[in-house]
Amino acid sequence: MSSVRVILISCLIFWIMPVNAQAMPDQLVRDTTEKILVLLKKNHAIYKRDNSKLYQMVYEKILPHFDFSAMSRLVLSRNWRSANADQRIRFTKAFEGLLVRTYATALLKYTNQEIIYLPFHAKPTDKKAIVKTEIKSAKGGPNIPLNYSFYNKNGSWKVYDVAIEGISLVTNYRSVYADKVRKQGLDALINSIDKNPGTK
Repeated sequence: MSSVRVILISCLIFWIMPVNAQAMPDQLVRDTTEKILVLLKKNHAIYKRDNSKLYQMVYEKILPHFDFSAMSRLVLSRNWRSANADQRIRFTKAFEGLLVRTYATALLKYTNQEIIYLPFHAKPTDKKAIVKTEIKSAKGGPNIPLNYSFYNKNGSWKVYDVAIEGISLVTNYRSVYADKVRKQGLDALINSIDKNPGTK
């Protein structure tokens, strides 16, 4: 996945921190975008100097609103079904850490691209919803589409996938990890994720 896509994914995650768990996904995105970007601008120097503070901010803002267990199941697919309980726990924790580190590092490179919100179609009773947005190209090129996949978990909307230019985050990792599991085994994959700094 290119660095541009990683940067956009990182920004996406911060835009969806809800201030009201009962709000619809599109409103969650709209209501919190500016607040998160202001926070980033205000503390950019601190985050750049001290990665631990950046990671802490990411953990506080992301984790309550993402379902990493669901994402891990989707990413591992058939390998999740064959994994034992300990492997599932370790993979979920390692995958969560990798994404947090990657998003946090990429977030520092965000350059305030304009966000365009496309029409949203979902009802409060729906169990799943997709929020479609576009990132306006800073160089005058075509806009970059970003789709956020939510599902309703006990009245609270959770993110379980992100698609950038039609490429699903879950699908992308599933393809890469399936090959690694086939060649090296699941334990080796988990160990490699734990060692990955997530900055590239």
